[in-house]
Amino acid sequence: MASTWAPGAGLAGPARNSTSASEGLVFVDTNVLVYAYDTTAGEKRERARSRLDRLWSGAQGCLSVPVLQEFYVTVTRKVESPLERETAADLIRDLAYWRVHAPIAEDVLGAIGLQARHALSFWDAMILWSAQQLGCDVLWSEELTGQQ
Repeated sequence: MASTWAPGAGLAGPARNSTSASEGLVFVDTNVLVYAYDTTAGEKRERARSRLDRLWSGAQGCLSVPVLQEFYVTVTRKVESPLERETAADLIRDLAYWRVHAPIAEDVLGAIGLQARHALSFWDAMILWSAQQLGCDVLWSEELTGQQ
């Protein structure tokens, strides 16, 4: 059976979203979320879970709609032991209590500007743009890949 670990499950949304930007908001990229639920990720899984636990307890977690989309596809189709769709949907319901950036067309243009200025892949620029829009001080990702 798939793991349903979710340290924030059952907590009321508004109470968990009261942290101000000055307390150190952290944007989480897809790979960190995937590692937390991938039973084959070994040490990366334990590190990801530990980090996510800290974000839940400190109400510091941030992500974007594209991160949630990529997370869903990856954990239900691309990992060695995929999660059931409803399990993944439940995890996304919990993660929706975090600060979530929902990009619009202007955000895509902002990311294109970052891509051009910093020689990033578009997808990495979009992650950085979303983190910036949410006022994050930190971005947790396995790596940014550069121009693609």
